[in-house]
Amino acid sequence: MSTINQKQDELIEEFSLLDDWMDKYALIIEMGNDLPPMDESLKIPQYLIEGCQSRVWIAPETMPDGTIHYHASSDAVIVKGIVSMLLKVLDGEKAEDIAKADLYFVDRIGLYQHLSPTRSNGLSAMLKQMRLHAIAEAAK
Repeated sequence: MSTINQKQDELIEEFSLLDDWMDKYALIIEMGNDLPPMDESLKIPQYLIEGCQSRVWIAPETMPDGTIHYHASSDAVIVKGIVSMLLKVLDGEKAEDIAKADLYFVDRIGLYQHLSPTRSNGLSAMLKQMRLHAIAEAAK
């Protein structure tokens, strides 16, 4: 099983193969299209991420082995791709590892620099919510 850093490095490698940001956006959209559908019963206010321009839901599920599985969706294609990237890195990892992870891939692929300020704020809000849940689970 890959570590969080190995998964980040794989994403960085995948994005480094593309020079043009239009191609990178296309890859992000493709990743979003590959995101498994989220059960409608999970699209509730409790899982709605505050601070996002579009509607984003991230529902964490802590498994018996201490790993966290995320169910997620968005009503915007780019945001859905961003969520998919976060899940590629964090889904299935232990709460303690998520809580202490340095998510450097976002900066290394240049994502923050190529998002609108509201989308950047939304990305930060998604990361914060995922990390807060992991911290709470790790403290149990």
